[in-house]
Amino acid sequence: MNEERVLALAGLYQACALVQQLANQGRCDESAMDASIASVFRIDAPSVVGVYGSIASMRLGLRNLVSQLDENSEDMAVTRMAMTVMRLERSLSGRLELLDQLQQGIRAAQRQVEHFGQGSSQVTARLAELYAATLSTLRPRVMVNGNPQHLQQAAVVEKVRSNLLAAVRSAVLWRQLGGRQWQLLLFRRQCSMLARGLLTGATLDSGR
Repeated sequence: MNEERVLALAGLYQACALVQQLANQGRCDESAMDASIASVFRIDAPSVVGVYGSIASMRLGLRNLVSQLDENSEDMAVTRMAMTVMRLERSLSGRLELLDQLQQGIRAAQRQVEHFGQGSSQVTARLAELYAATLSTLRPRVMVNGNPQHLQQAAVVEKVRSNLLAAVRSAVLWRQLGGRQWQLLLFRRQCSMLARGLLTGATLDSGR
């Protein structure tokens, strides 16, 4: 386990935490969502930090990772979703036609980013459509539970799906860096310590 792998894992946890926020509250941490969605477009970033912009932008994910690795944590919903996303990413890896469709869809969404801006409803809708047309056709399906009032709103559903796309992006990165599910059990303490270290560094940096 190393810091790069932990940061990719934090990216996965951040996107899943944002999905939970949206499902339960109908809104989410907008700055954290900006960083997560941006990672979808940074396919050729020179570093893991570059994928997310900065370590500070991953604080929500790092906090969730630390709390979920703590054995006293009562709510493991984010971890359950992250594990499902990891399995979904494995299903995707063997489907070359879907991978190609995803890449083309992301490039099309990138053109909309340049025109409307990344946080626009047009871009969110495009990413949500892309998730629905590709990843939601695979197994396992990511089940999102929350307040039905929020989950019946089209704008919330679009944000949920675009964050799930970001979650898969981080799961791809995690696996590319050599990350595997069993490592979370074997290196739980080490992973938590590294995440705490990154979180402390990010907090100090943002306080300057």
